[in-house]
Parts: sequence; C-alpha cells; structure tokens
Amino acid sequence: MPSWLPVGPYVLALLGTVGLAALLPARGQAGDVAEGLATAAVALLFFLYGARLSTREALDGLRHWRLHLTVLACTFVLFPVLGIAARVLVPAVLTPALYGGLLFLCLVPSTIQSSIAFTSIARGNVPAAICAGSFSSLAGILLTPLLAAALLGGSAGGFSADSLVKIMVQLLLPFLLGQALRPRVGGFLVRHKPALGYVDRGSILLVVYAAFSAGMAAGIWHRVSAARLAALLAVEAVLLAVMLLVTWYGAKRLGFGRADRIAIQFAGSKKSLAAGLPMASVLFGAQASLAVLPLMLFHQMQLMVCAVLARRRAQDPEGAGEGELPAGRVAEVSPAPQHPAPRAR
Repeated sequence: MPSWLPVGPYVLALLGTVGLAALLPARGQAGDVAEGLATAAVALLFFLYGARLSTREALDGLRHWRLHLTVLACTFVLFPVLGIAARVLVPAVLTPALYGGLLFLCLVPSTIQSSIAFTSIARGNVPAAICAGSFSSLAGILLTPLLAAALLGGSAGGFSADSLVKIMVQLLLPFLLGQALRPRVGGFLVRHKPALGYVDRGSILLVVYAAFSAGMAAGIWHRVSAARLAALLAVEAVLLAVMLLVTWYGAKRLGFGRADRIAIQFAGSKKSLAAGLPMASVLFGAQASLAVLPLMLFHQMQLMVCAVLARRRAQDPEGAGEGELPAGRVAEVSPAPQHPAPRAR
C-alpha cells in the first residue's frame, strides 16, 4: 500500500464493499442468503473471540483493576453520557436516524488490536492495554445490548426485546463455546493466526455487505444528504477530541503514571468496528446500514488521529523506556504516584 494513501487496505476494502452493496445489492432470495451467511459469520467471529481470549491472562490482569475500571468507565459511562448529550443536535444538525447511529457508536466496546499497537508505538503500558481491550470487548457483549435497550429502545428500527435473545444466541453462546473449547483449539488458532485474520476481516466484510444491501433494498439512503454527513463528521471529530483530552488529563488527575495514561488514552477513547458491526446487524436489522455509518466514519477518524498522536508521544524523551514491561506482566498501580506526573505535551 503506498505510504501517501490516507487509509489502509482494510478500510479501502470496507469502502469497496459498501460500493458493491450500492451497485449490486442482494435482494429477494439472494438477500436472504446474504443475511444467513452474515449471521453465521457473526457467530464465527465471536467463537474465535472466545477461543483466543486466555482466561488465565484475563484473571491475572485484574491486578491492575484501577486502570481497567477507568477504561470501562470511559467506554460505557462517559461515552454514553456524551452520546445522550448530543440529543440536542436533533434535528437541526443530525437526523434522528444518524443520531441513533451516533448513540450506538457510544455504546460499543473499545478496540484491542489498534489500542495495543498505538500504546506500543507511544511506549506505554502494553500489557495493560491488552487486558483493558480484552475486558472491554468481553463486557461489551452484555453491556452494549443492555445499554441499547435502555437508551435506544423502539427508536432503533428493528431493535426489540427479541434482539436481546438474538444477542445471547448469536454472540454470547458462540463466545462461551469458544472459551470452553479453547484448550483444544487454542494451539490451532496460534499456528494459523495470519490465515484466521483473513477470516475475521472477511466475515466483517460479509456483515457490511448484508447490512448495506438491506439498507439499499429499504431505500433508507435517500434520507441522508451530503450536508448531514459533513455535520456528522464534525460532531464525531468533537467527540473524539473530548475523549482524547479527558482520558489523558483525567488519568493524570487520578494519579496514573505516563505509561498507564497512554494505555488509558488509547483504550478509553476508541470504539471497535469489529465488535460493533456484528452487534448492529443483530440489533437494528434493516436499519443497520445507517446505524453503523457513524461507527465506520469514527473508526477511520480515530485510526488517523491516534496514529499521529502515538508518534508524537513516542518522541517524548521523558517517556523513553517507561512502558517497557516484561511480556505478560501487568504493573500494579500505586494508590498515589511517588513522583509528580510529567507534563503532557
């Protein structure tokens, strides 16, 4: 991929899938087949999530409980509060449908891979980022649909009480099955990790195609104008900026050191496209294409902004070597810092 391109190959694949669904949407019987395949892909995704998550490592990570609670509070408390506050933008800035997607974005769990990558680049606490992202994804399987039921309710298009049952069947059960079979399939997953990465991405692309095909068949794209999309981008830019500032300076006020603050900032300010897309397909049905649009835009924005921010943090001479911990070890957080926290730059 040429270095001058502002997006990565996977984002281009997502955009290409959306374009394919716009030009050649699956309709009628083909739409039913696409929906069935997407349902199977969602179950496979969460089975793999469960099979990959080491229960022992997750329990060991609980030693750093203050950091993990901080990230969970940012993801499932502060983000939803900001999403609720954005209700004042309807209908002047955002349409009700776009606002529903924005609020759903605020309910999705944090990322794992990109949080770890950016924390590593910035020389932060990488083991803490691994555990924080894992805990957030695990908690999101239950918290995201429950928060959606409480905050979105009947306004979420196809969302209903039955969606909670679908979440349990399509997401939670495969996850628990993966956890149960981890001793048998864990070695296979490790040996074939690169190939299974394509399975992950391919499954998500299939979910995107099915969701946007359903949206085309329902004609919902006629309700979104270029001006509304521009307004949505502006709102999401403000949302991301607020979360980046709060996670960085708020963690400082809570007494975390620089390495932990980096992990909190990157894990607490981001949202998972991989987890959000399958959940939206279950929760929103035919309205899923509009519901995931804010999440897709936010995902690309957070990657671009955090990539720049991580490189700037890495250039800070005060942080050199501070985040280098033994592999698999999570540092304890002292009740209060022993030295004054370094100034943020």
